[in-house]
Amino acid sequence: MKLSHAVTGAAILLALVGCQRTSYSDMNSGNSALPPLQAQPVPSVQSGQLPPPGGANASQFPAAPANTAAAVGTGAAPGTALDVTKESMVGNWRVQSAGSSCDMFLTLTNLGSGSRGGTRGCAGELTAMGSWEVAGKQVLLKDRNGNTIGSLYKTADARFDGTTSSGQPVSLSR
Repeated sequence: MKLSHAVTGAAILLALVGCQRTSYSDMNSGNSALPPLQAQPVPSVQSGQLPPPGGANASQFPAAPANTAAAVGTGAAPGTALDVTKESMVGNWRVQSAGSSCDMFLTLTNLGSGSRGGTRGCAGELTAMGSWEVAGKQVLLKDRNGNTIGSLYKTADARFDGTTSSGQPVSLSR
């Protein structure tokens, strides 16, 4: 019994002897090899009036998108809308709406007249999303009661743009 206490004590003593304080910081003020940064001159700020919108260089800007708020739920797709299938919509989407971003999940599980869907971290009308459906070139977002809360159109390979029923712009992308 005393031998096991002696062996245990010796093992602890050896472990403590092997420990030493180490420092991983090379940033001591006395041995820094880098010189301090020098201040750089700052140019003066200019002030003046901006040219009016649509001025001499108006052709350099793309045309403003058409307001699709009036078309929510009507099935009237803009001329630039691409074809969309229900199967291509399934999965996770990143949503940009009202200056914030959140996640949207779309499934093929039936829920009422549409398919089950939902959001996480969204604000406003999108928090009530419970289902979705494809109507022509339009993707309709619906609340849990089946009311249309938004309408989207495919504008690129992995991008959909549209508005909520209150007129807020919404974009989905992967």
